[in-house]
Amino acid sequence: MGNPDYKIEINELMLQVEKKFGRRLNVANGFEEFALLLSREVRTGVSVSTLKRLYGYVGDVHVPRTYTLDILAQYVGHASFHDFCQWLRRENPCSSQFFSAPELSVSELSVSDEVEIGWLPNRYVRLLYRGNASFEVVEVRESQLQVGDILETSSFILGEPLYFPYILRNGERTPSFVAGKSGGLTLLNKVN
Repeated sequence: MGNPDYKIEINELMLQVEKKFGRRLNVANGFEEFALLLSREVRTGVSVSTLKRLYGYVGDVHVPRTYTLDILAQYVGHASFHDFCQWLRRENPCSSQFFSAPELSVSELSVSDEVEIGWLPNRYVRLLYRGNASFEVVEVRESQLQVGDILETSSFILGEPLYFPYILRNGERTPSFVAGKSGGLTLLNKVN
């Protein structure tokens, strides 16, 4: 059951775990504290490294095992991941909703304006607006993005992940890219 076909259910389980834990799982000591709490409450554990991979804190792609999902489901009050998925279908907490968050739209920008974005852990990128929803990376720290990369987006939303369908790098299109997969953007500033 721990496969990509259950991506929505796995993401919702991760959100439910953070909700019960009382804070985001996006810093090293938070994973360590949660792993200890989990082993006390469920009487079995999940390693810190597994939790970091699951929550995207480390850079590898991870499809969690059913065992891991079962333990997390038990933590939030379900007998197994399968039971959690059944509950989701009945309760539908994943439905769409309106939300309010600080946002920066390209309609608020002029050509040559700069935007700073950041996400955990310690990622920082400064972008130069080129017009027509196109941005060029002009400064980067601790990110896979590179100076000179061209990307397109119509808006930035603080606290939400930022998705790019591709990045134009050295005249070639990369696969899709997400910034702030776990936790969303933590920095969003228009630079004057």
